[in-house]
Formats: sequence, C-alpha cells, structure tokens
Amino acid sequence: MNAVPDPPAAVFAEHRELLFGIVYGMLGTVADTEDVLQDVWLAWERRSHGAPIEHARAYLVRVAINAAIARQEAVKRRRETYIGPWLPEPVMTETAPDAADPALRAESVSLALMVVLESLTPAERAVFVLAEVFGYAHGEIAELLGRSPASVRQLAHRARSHVQARRPRFAVDPAVHRQVTERFMAAVAGGDLDALLGLMSPEVVLNCDGGGIGPAAGPRPMHGADRIAALLVGRTFRRSEGLAIEFRPVNGSPSALMVREGRVVGVLMLELAPEGDRVAAVYAVTNPEKLTTLH
Repeated sequence: MNAVPDPPAAVFAEHRELLFGIVYGMLGTVADTEDVLQDVWLAWERRSHGAPIEHARAYLVRVAINAAIARQEAVKRRRETYIGPWLPEPVMTETAPDAADPALRAESVSLALMVVLESLTPAERAVFVLAEVFGYAHGEIAELLGRSPASVRQLAHRARSHVQARRPRFAVDPAVHRQVTERFMAAVAGGDLDALLGLMSPEVVLNCDGGGIGPAAGPRPMHGADRIAALLVGRTFRRSEGLAIEFRPVNGSPSALMVREGRVVGVLMLELAPEGDRVAAVYAVTNPEKLTTLH
C-alpha cells in the first residue's frame, strides 16, 4: 500500500523554521521575511494540487531563496530613505543555537555579521547564507539557484573574502561575552564613566537605529570611547525611571533588553575586540517598529 502524502500545510509547517532562517538571513527584517513566507506558502499550496513533489524541502528552499532575492531590491529602496543608521531587526534566541540544528543557525548570526552581509550582492548573500550558515554544499546551492557549481564557488569565495575583510573571525567565549555585557550595562546604569571607558576600545563605534522614531545617537554612527560613554550615561540617567534591564540572547549573542511597563523599548548588543574582553562596537536598536516581536 502506498503511503498517504502529508497534507500541504503539514509539510510547509515542518520546514517553516528553516525557511524563516534562510529568508531572514537574506533580508534582515521579520516583516519582509513573513511576507516572503506567505508567498512561498501560496506557491506551495498551488503546486500541491499537481503531481507529487519528491523533494519538498529542496523545492521550498528554492522558492524561498528566489523570492527573497526578488524582494531585496524593494528592501534596499526603503533603506535609501531610512533615517539614521539602519540595523537588522533583532530576533530573540531563547537557547544557545546548536550548529547541528540548521533551523536555528540564522538566528545565531549576530547583528554585526548581518550588517556586513548588507554589502554583498544578492547572489553572494544567498550563497553565503546557504553555505556558511546552513551548511549547504556548493553543488546543492548550484541546483537551488540554477547556477553552475563553478559560478557558486566563485560567489562563495568573493562573499567569504569580503566578510573576512570587513569582520575577521575569532572565537568569543559566550560566558565572557555575557559578563562584559552585564558589566557594561552596570556601568551605564550606575553612571560609572571610568568603568565604562575601561571596557571599551578607544576606537569603539556606536551604531544606534532609532529609525527617526526611537532615541538615537545621531544621523551617523558615533566614534570614540569618550563621546559614546558620555552619551550612554547621560541618556540613561534622563530616561531611567521605570526602566528595567533584562539579559537575553538576541541573534545568538548575549544582549541587554531595556524594558518599560512590560514592553521592550531598546536592545543593546556588543561586539568584542579580538582580545576578547574589550568592546569594539555597540549596536543599539530603539526603533519601536523593529522591537514588536521581542517579548
């Protein structure tokens, strides 16, 4: 007796988390990712009325990645008129991502790396996300994108080289990362400028995404430990009433959530320097439109 195929909705639900991870890694926004997944679902539901699809996962990933590439131009146009620095929309990760679970890998891509991915071409980003984040082989990617294996290898090399040049890889101890984050926030909340300066590299950069709605550091990234420390301490004192700090993993990194009346009003993440215990960059998201999925 032939097995009864799973209903289309059940098959889509089985792969939805993987699809979300791939598309989010391509676009960096939850709303656009959900829109793409809706399009993928509609395409899948229509296709399911025809002949059975032997490799449902490959089909869904192919549709999702191509839909994400097609949507990137519209996303890019919106960012051209965005007020102030643009950062990807943060995604909560309740547990430390397991490299063996591909559905969780994109959520483990730090905001710092997501920012670098913005400078890749759509094809380079697709190859990087599939290969480096989800572990797809070049031959598999070639089939998914309708390209030759040689072309995929070239794209992968260019993407890796670009990412490595912008953000060299080094291992960060998660325990140290969390400890530095907690010490950093304690210094900010306590108004301890000396402690805060001691945690930051002199050339530290602050990227604050308020989108013209939430608090921001200005229209461009801010440079220099002295300026950043003074801004953070002063702003926290002015806005600290009723503000609680929670430490949660966001995009796979220890992060500080600023919570007021049960609502997340800001997220702060630190990128550590190669020596591992000094802050090289601060990423803050205060645009309320990018915080609606955090709770």
